[in-house]
Amino acid sequence: MRISKRDFSILQHIVNYCNDIVEIVERFGRDIRIFESDKAYRNSCAMCILQIGELSGQLSQEFRNEYSHMPWHEIKSMRNVMAHAYGSISIQATWETICRDIPYLKKFCQGALEEAL
Repeated sequence: MRISKRDFSILQHIVNYCNDIVEIVERFGRDIRIFESDKAYRNSCAMCILQIGELSGQLSQEFRNEYSHMPWHEIKSMRNVMAHAYGSISIQATWETICRDIPYLKKFCQGALEEAL
């Protein structure tokens, strides 16, 4: 599939936010106890996750249909949780997103970008 310039740009931005999360984890430490106790750590990651969700919703329907194995709806839903949960966000769910889902999403986006070149 040929990826539009807009989708290509969005994927690049998603990768950048994934990289930001990696840098944040490296800075604060890959330990859920630190994550639980440090509001700045949680908020930094939450902002990146929110941005990723916002960007994923801007991908073309054609792109999302072509790569329907990706959980686009869930990615967008996580954005809504980060934006509207007002302090009731599950720390465990956020941590799992950071450790499990972000690396998977980053790898997918990088692969799609490489495929488009």
